[in-house]
Amino acid sequence: MAATPAVRTLDQARARYSLHEYDPADGADGHGYGEVAVAALGADPAQVFKTLVARVDGALTVAVVPVSGQLDLKALATAAGGRKATMADPADAERSSGYVRGGISPLGQRKALPTVVDDSALTFPTVLVSAGRRGLQLELSPADLVRLTRARTAAIARLG
Repeated sequence: MAATPAVRTLDQARARYSLHEYDPADGADGHGYGEVAVAALGADPAQVFKTLVARVDGALTVAVVPVSGQLDLKALATAAGGRKATMADPADAERSSGYVRGGISPLGQRKALPTVVDDSALTFPTVLVSAGRRGLQLELSPADLVRLTRARTAAIARLG
C-alpha cells in the first residue's frame, strides 16, 4: 500500500500509529464518509473524527470533529479568532489539502492551514482520522494529532 502524505508525516515525526483499511463502498448509500468508516470498522463514532475545511473570515481553516457530531461554525470562528465561519467550497478544500473529499486528512496537507481539533478528542487514548484516501483511517494519540497539525483544541462540535 502506497504511503499517503499523512502517513509520511507520521513516519517522519516517528509518531506511533496504526492503519485501518476498509471498503469505502460499504454502506455508502446516502451516508457520509465518516459514518461509512465507523460502520465498516465497527468503531465508536465519538472516537472517529472527520476533517472539514471551512472559511473563517475568508481564510481556509481545518476543523476536526467527531463523526457523531456536527461542526459548530460559530464556535469554530471563535476558536480560530475570527467572527464568521462558513463551509469551504469542496473544490477549494481538495485543492488546498491535496486530498479528495472523503479522504481529506488533517495531516500532511499540501498547504498547512490553521487547524482546530474538537476538545473531545482529548478524552480518548487514541482517535481515528482519515489517512489521506477513502477507505483508510489512521489511529493515533490525540496529542500527536494536535502536535503534528499545530492545532488548537476547542469545543467546536455539536453532538447530535
